[in-house]
Amino acid sequence: MQQPTVVIAGAPAVGPDPTHLVCPSCRATIRTRVEHDSTTKTHIIALLLFVFCCWPCICVPYCMNSCKDANHYCPNCNAFIGSHKH
Repeated sequence: MQQPTVVIAGAPAVGPDPTHLVCPSCRATIRTRVEHDSTTKTHIIALLLFVFCCWPCICVPYCMNSCKDANHYCPNCNAFIGSHKH
């Protein structure tokens, strides 16, 4: 008797920009929708700017996508695809 083959697919590699791929949820060929979210690192950078008397620049980390995580979603089914940590 032949054993069934089981394929386990990992999360696709995503970067900071939208990526073309096949959605693991709905199997459509898509370009991911990216949402940038603030992280602990973003808050720490803002705190350090405040501590070192650069308080007028506190909002800069919240305006820069390079200080945030990039979360990728499928535009068709809104499934979470993956995250790129900065």
